[in-house]
Amino acid sequence: MTLSATISIPRLSKDITVSTGLFINNEFVPSVDSQELIHAINPATEELICSVVAASSKDIDVAVAAARQAFKTTWGKNVTGFERSRLINKLADLIERDAQDLAELEALNNGKPMRIARDFDIGDSVQCLRYYAGWADKIIGQTLEVDNKAKLAFTRHDPIGVCGQIIPWNYPINMWAWKVAPALAVGCTIVMKPSELTPLTALKLSELIKEAGFPPGVVNTVPSLGPVGGAALAAHLDVDKVAFTGSTITGRKIMEAAARSNLKKVSLELGGKSPHLVFESADLEQAAKWAALGICYNSGQDCTAGSRVYVQDTVYDKFLELLVANARAHIIGDGLDEQSAGGPVVSKGQYDRVWGYIESGKQEGAKIELGGEKRNSKGYYVDPTIFTNIRPDMKIVKEEIFGPVLSVGVFKSEEEAIHLANDTAYGLGAGLHSNDANQCMRVSSALEAGTVWVNQYNILNNNVPFGGKKQSGIGRELGSYALEEYTSVKAVHWNFGEKLEWPL
Repeated sequence: MTLSATISIPRLSKDITVSTGLFINNEFVPSVDSQELIHAINPATEELICSVVAASSKDIDVAVAAARQAFKTTWGKNVTGFERSRLINKLADLIERDAQDLAELEALNNGKPMRIARDFDIGDSVQCLRYYAGWADKIIGQTLEVDNKAKLAFTRHDPIGVCGQIIPWNYPINMWAWKVAPALAVGCTIVMKPSELTPLTALKLSELIKEAGFPPGVVNTVPSLGPVGGAALAAHLDVDKVAFTGSTITGRKIMEAAARSNLKKVSLELGGKSPHLVFESADLEQAAKWAALGICYNSGQDCTAGSRVYVQDTVYDKFLELLVANARAHIIGDGLDEQSAGGPVVSKGQYDRVWGYIESGKQEGAKIELGGEKRNSKGYYVDPTIFTNIRPDMKIVKEEIFGPVLSVGVFKSEEEAIHLANDTAYGLGAGLHSNDANQCMRVSSALEAGTVWVNQYNILNNNVPFGGKKQSGIGRELGSYALEEYTSVKAVHWNFGEKLEWPL
């Protein structure tokens, strides 16, 4: 079979060629035993973009073997941090060079606006790679005093080995960079499984891995259905670590498979139902803009989407008026249109899921302030929808929706606000708006979340750690903390002076 596809984009009067095979040992190859395909769909048109090879469990074995061989011979401890840094920086340069093509491909397959993908997702991914390139030659341990006359001890932070990395469909390029960059920086090799919904940019990035000069087997890409490829990686006896971003339900399965196999190291970035608190001292105009961003950005398909907003009763009416106006001004359209600020949700399955929650909100008695009506056109479009008159037991308040659907509630006191915010099984993100500095410190300390934003929302930095509490996951991405997820600490005890007498 032909292992490439030419994708025509009439709207832009151009074509993009994408390799459609499995990327193993720096080559695009067919499956060793399967004819299964993954069909990439354009969520704006509901039409087929192209089909790519779907990896089987045997293909996962082949990719893992390639990664292990590279780890033993051309990567791992066999290459200096300076060389790892050079190659990661080269990869960043190539992604920056091809940012427009990558953004167009992301818009086609994921649905997000091309300019958002280019200027934010890809721009941030380039910065992420360069950040970790800077770490590659700075992986250090400790020298520890034991007995100055006879002994010393020191630690090494060794690369953990072969890493299975399973990334989601909401930020395909960004999540690829978050996973790949720290792993490569410390010397790990990778078997990457992109989401079956959005495999195309991971395959395009694999072409750049080869062009940058990485040795064969260092990064391998195996598009596959989750129950096949993801399950195989989680249970594989020769995978040393698995990193996953996705749902809490799937995260549990991965953790169980890792435990039942070889007790591999696991990091999980899972779901959220993030609260956003607006106190009476806040700049309401700014708070309303950040709250709109929190639920509208990426069409609400964000683990940290601020999907629960609670407002102090004294400013509730004014804030709600501002918020509804902001959400109404958010343009949802085709990702290839430069005017679009948001695109369709990623798939028919996600479209049906989000509309199921909207109907549930209506049936349970919440009041719609904005949206809640389907379009009569092609595409998986969901316009921003805002509910008020909510109760804590409503599905739209308790469960992660992963769409532009917002529940707005009210509180009277700081204590009540904190209780409402923390009344969830999740703990990924939280936000608060207040111009009372003491209140900002109290509330940010009390919120049970891995990330808390004060007078802003959903802004992340590559040098600041990110991860969850409770059922939002374990481990951290970004910052120096992410390096710990891909290293193993070895203690070396060195005797240079003591003579052992025997028998004891």
